[in-house]
Amino acid sequence: MNTLQSPRLLLLPAALALVIFVLQPANVDAQTQSGRPPQRPPAHTTEKEKMNAWTVGLAGGLLEGAPIRLAAEIARVVDDGENLHILPIVTRGATENLNSLLYLRGVDTAIINSDALEEYKIQVPEIQRRITYLLNLFPSELHIFVRPEIGSLQDLTGKKVNFNTQGTAAAYSGPLIFSRLGIDVEKTFIPHQVALEQMRKGEMAAVVFITSKPVDAFVRGRWEPGFKFLPLTYESKFEDYYLPAVLEANEYPNLIKQGERVSTIAVPTVLVAFNWPLQSNRYQRVARFVEYLFSRIDRLQAPGFDPKWKSINLAAAVPGPLRFAAAQAWLDRQARGARASQ
Repeated sequence: MNTLQSPRLLLLPAALALVIFVLQPANVDAQTQSGRPPQRPPAHTTEKEKMNAWTVGLAGGLLEGAPIRLAAEIARVVDDGENLHILPIVTRGATENLNSLLYLRGVDTAIINSDALEEYKIQVPEIQRRITYLLNLFPSELHIFVRPEIGSLQDLTGKKVNFNTQGTAAAYSGPLIFSRLGIDVEKTFIPHQVALEQMRKGEMAAVVFITSKPVDAFVRGRWEPGFKFLPLTYESKFEDYYLPAVLEANEYPNLIKQGERVSTIAVPTVLVAFNWPLQSNRYQRVARFVEYLFSRIDRLQAPGFDPKWKSINLAAAVPGPLRFAAAQAWLDRQARGARASQ
């Protein structure tokens, strides 16, 4: 047995030597590569990084809505080439924008209705800590427009009330408000233009608009005597997300008598951001966005932009979430500067 195995044993060192010889050039080459200075990234990689470094995604809403127009106007004024790139994003609606901000990649900021936070109280209990607001953009007033035979909100119980199409502010906030009032109606979600014609024929008791006043359909429309807006008193049940508001005769001269006012509530339309960690890249992007937007707000208030910008107060608070830290810091600096100049 030993004489048969000895040739194999003699061949084994030779085989190992061959393996070492074959592998050695590869090992030497690997060491040589690791010792070389790092190569420059390809030009296209550098350009990609530059384009993404200061890009901010802004969820705006439906194409036909006011929020996406405001998002586009923000981009016109704030965009600054490689220093800041704003991407207005068309979504399924302002009520869906909060969902986009929480879960959709590339979305840093969003325009939402303040009461959209209500939907997340159960599934995201800490929602008011995860979302911060930058700016209270404008209020969207509640308009409850009814037929002549409807004298009060309670008269709508069991009757057909339209809340516009799904994805609009009325379709989300309207049923939520009626639920808080304890009024159970037959809800429909069809275009308001169709619902208004049904109202004329007596097929629909009311329509609920939630949008900035004045509304063209009520300003230009001609309505028989008795068609009117129902009043809604601002109470403690609305303090978490809503603001008091009124509809006035100079806004709707065909429907409100001179000297009269119709009390109602408003849903704040808010520019919000995710509550990014202070040292994160995403926080730094939004902080730069705030700096540009706040310092250039006067450009948005000039002719050629939505008139809503003229009524915006940068310091106006929003019920619910905290203000984005960089936005509060900007306001504090302005306040200190104003005091120092006095």
